[in-house]
Amino acid sequence: MTTPVHEAWLSVPRELHAVVAAPGPRLLRAVRDAVEGDGPAVLPLPPGLPAPALRAALEALRPTHLDGVRREDGIGVPAEVAVVIATSGSTGVPKGVQLSAAALRASASASLRRLGARPGERWLCCLPPSHVSGLQVLVRALLGGTEPIVHEGFSAGAVLAAGADHVSLVPTQLRRLLDAFPPGRADLSGFATILLGGAAAPADLLASARAAGARVVTTYGMSETCGGCVYDGEPLDGVELEIGGDGLIRLGGPVLFSGYRLRADLTEAARDGGRFLTSDLGVLEGGRLRVLGRADDVINTGGEKVVAGVVAGVVAGHPAIADAVVVGRPDPEWGQRVTAVVVSPDPPSLAELRAFVKERLPAHAAPAELVVLPGIPLLPNGKPDLEFLRHGRDREPRG
Repeated sequence: MTTPVHEAWLSVPRELHAVVAAPGPRLLRAVRDAVEGDGPAVLPLPPGLPAPALRAALEALRPTHLDGVRREDGIGVPAEVAVVIATSGSTGVPKGVQLSAAALRASASASLRRLGARPGERWLCCLPPSHVSGLQVLVRALLGGTEPIVHEGFSAGAVLAAGADHVSLVPTQLRRLLDAFPPGRADLSGFATILLGGAAAPADLLASARAAGARVVTTYGMSETCGGCVYDGEPLDGVELEIGGDGLIRLGGPVLFSGYRLRADLTEAARDGGRFLTSDLGVLEGGRLRVLGRADDVINTGGEKVVAGVVAGVVAGHPAIADAVVVGRPDPEWGQRVTAVVVSPDPPSLAELRAFVKERLPAHAAPAELVVLPGIPLLPNGKPDLEFLRHGRDREPRG
């Protein structure tokens, strides 16, 4: 039975230390101490954060310390919170996703069990630990009893030479791994697992990686669920998955966040009957989740609604296209026009791409604009920079 003294201890706020550091031993120690309960909670921030963005994060999230120096306006976190992840800072005021040690451990343990990862196997972290995908690589390694291999950035050669058993990547990184080999010579069989998340993976990329001997496991999740909590369409042990009547995905279980930092209003709006209400549309097919795309990425063109992610999946299936994202760009006549942003050494014409899409989707879903770029612009977490793609000026429309 919990004693009154222990209850009182639980109510004492815990210090929150913002740590601006590159991936490495210092940050790993801070995360380990936070998760094991011996140290303050951690707010990891990337060292390359521009000064205005750093100020915005500190003002919104109000850590008690910045790199060990006490801040006068700091506020502690609830005692169970171990890590705060800053998210959505690219489009507005940052939100702080509060993750308890129990939730982080539940997520990492369920992941290790699902993958069949054995104690002593090495994890490679080449994603920013300031994002939940990189952070959870560190936690999985800690629970597996090993020191993680940590890279400050991504280098295909360094990843292939790391000797790691398990690695977590985003699709762009996986494609670069494959491109590091001579044509027809790719070999990714040295990894026991490649966890792939952060964005939808094109079918051809998955096929190429698996043909190269990779065991690729696709993941779905977000900061609020301690990262990926649905593997290859099936929820991890203990994770609850439900599609509501509105088509939105709802997630529950021990991996859920403890709320948004200093934003009870946002926390309440994100909860639905004890589950986290995502912004993603999904369907269950044969008991497996298929994510259609974000609800706020639905394009309204001439009164017709188009799910951008569905169109992107079709566009990426064109044999001449290596990568694709679909966005809605402002249009004075149609409200929004369906715009395909593609990477291709020999791109199809807009007319050819429209015909290709119309064979698979309703005509109103066919792109009205084709933009060809040398690479999809990405955010630091590896996801496409949708705001830039919606409003950026660098484009090459083709007729």
